Amino acid sequence: MASMPVDALLADADWHALLAPLGLAWAILALAFVALWWRQLRTQNATSVDAAWSLGIGATALAMAAWGPGSTTQRLLAAGLATAWSGRLTLHLLRDRVFGHRTEDGRYAAMRSYWGTKAPRNFFVFYQVQALAAVMFALPFAALAHHREASLTAWQWGGLGLAAVAVLGEHLADRQLAAHRRDPQQRGRTCRSGLWRYSRHPNYFCEWLAWCGVALVAAPAMSWLAALQPALMFLLVRFVSGVPWTELQALKSRPDDYRRYQAETNAFVPWWPRRPLHAPHP
Repeated sequence: MASMPVDALLADADWHALLAPLGLAWAILALAFVALWWRQLRTQNATSVDAAWSLGIGATALAMAAWGPGSTTQRLLAAGLATAWSGRLTLHLLRDRVFGHRTEDGRYAAMRSYWGTKAPRNFFVFYQVQALAAVMFALPFAALAHHREASLTAWQWGGLGLAAVAVLGEHLADRQLAAHRRDPQQRGRTCRSGLWRYSRHPNYFCEWLAWCGVALVAAPAMSWLAALQPALMFLLVRFVSGVPWTELQALKSRPDDYRRYQAETNAFVPWWPRRPLHAPHP
């Protein structure tokens, strides 16, 4: 049986036309992340990699939207959605993680401690994976920039609404956590206010939900391939670079309190808090 041509999987977007600009973007990002890796060798602080990743996605998406052959509507949609998502996340990470704290983010501190003498090599691989992932997450915007439909479909309007709700939810979760950290009375305690009462990681959940919205927006240009980004985002934040390292650091810094929090609160999908099976000893 003859295999389905890849072009057919990307609706009317020309897959081959995407390869060259995406390849160039990957080469530029790979070099940029080498420079960032070298910087973290000197500073022993890898916190800036998250902001660089989100900025790399946004910059790649904007370049694709500027020079893509698609309709003006779809190119503006790609540019606006990428700017809203990347701009908010990059500014938040720079303000809250890079310039707001002198110490390394807990996830990367946990990685550095766990890897030990292998940390320089493993961080190099990690940084290059980030560069490749940035290109992969820019693919929906690139496909939209090649999409020639002049009007938005119902799926795209629905995706925009879902993405907007998710970005607002992530912004709210970030603000609630920042307020908790500023409160001296909450020092050494886990945030349980607002969205954090219903999920141990509402920021990661909303991030994944935002990419579900992006998938719906990009579906007319990418067909079922639009599901790859939310699937990859779920795997990354839930099992690779998000939840596991965050919780490892939390268990080190506040073990008893965080174990109670784990017993009471869902890890990812928000839900009502549950009672622990055994009441903690006073």
